[in-house]
Amino acid sequence: MTETLAQLSTVFLYAAMGLYAAAFIAFALDLARRGARATAVEAAAVPSAVARRAEVTAPVGAPTATVIGGGDAEAPPAGSALGRLSSRISSRVEDDLVNGSENSASLRWAFGLTIVGFAFHFVAVVLRGIAAARVPWANMWEFSMTGTLVIIGVFLIANLKWQIKYVGTFVLGLVLVLQGIALLRYYVPVVPLQPALQSYWLVIHIIVAVLGTAFFALGFALSGLQLLQYRRERQVEESRPQQFRFLATLPSSVALENLAYRINIVGFIAWTFTLIAGAIWAEKAWGRYWGWDTKEVWTFIIWVIYAGYIHARATRGWRGSRSAWLAIIGFAAVLFNFGIVNVFFHGLHAYSGL
Repeated sequence: MTETLAQLSTVFLYAAMGLYAAAFIAFALDLARRGARATAVEAAAVPSAVARRAEVTAPVGAPTATVIGGGDAEAPPAGSALGRLSSRISSRVEDDLVNGSENSASLRWAFGLTIVGFAFHFVAVVLRGIAAARVPWANMWEFSMTGTLVIIGVFLIANLKWQIKYVGTFVLGLVLVLQGIALLRYYVPVVPLQPALQSYWLVIHIIVAVLGTAFFALGFALSGLQLLQYRRERQVEESRPQQFRFLATLPSSVALENLAYRINIVGFIAWTFTLIAGAIWAEKAWGRYWGWDTKEVWTFIIWVIYAGYIHARATRGWRGSRSAWLAIIGFAAVLFNFGIVNVFFHGLHAYSGL
């Protein structure tokens, strides 16, 4: 019965990955359509702006205004009628791009497929837990299943507060890669818990660590987009060609940075509790709070990186690309801790099951 449930859990997980793959394609199509829409809307805005500027009457004898859209044309003064008109047109174009892109059919399909995939994924995790008669995160395989489930869950819940469906491609891509590696390398049959893991701290410590990882993953996706958006904004300022036109439909780099900062703070709070709970569990299991085990050291390194990120941004004025890179380095350390330390470094935390 145990093995049957474990196999059924894997079947549901494969189904979830198939749905995630379809959602990933739909999210990617949405980004492609955003790029096409940005090109079309911006192209349509130029003749509209020219026509509207022609309606502005200049005083008799005044020089003729330069038409918007010329490569060497100077922008009209901000306080002038032409400046206010240009600003309104620019704002209208931006609103049209963002609002139109948020209501696309491909985006609705992508988000719907993600929700259905999450349901299958949830069933897979529950079946694994029933088969093992315990919480399903006692080894690398189970941690991968639960961790990727929580990443998707945090992404779905975050969209209740913020419209961030545009990071779906990055979140789904990350989950597919992580779970794909787990399917290829980490699968193990159901086995009893090791003595050190037979504690209620297994529930508390690990689930909080998974939550922290999920928020860091979402912050990583937003920080990556922030870097791309900042580059596009520089290209626009310098009148250089833009590589990723879909970025015109996304929030500004400053808005992306502020949102990534909020989400990473939530992850940092969870990671702080993870560090504290781990020390308490270590004292109960091994008789000491801290022993400089490899896993303990890397958990602390991750905490230091994100503490530095929050401190540097809040007090040292590290904004823009520097803060984004710190967040990306922090999540790279999380992945190293999960995929390298857990597998290749052997110590008191050698619970990968491999």
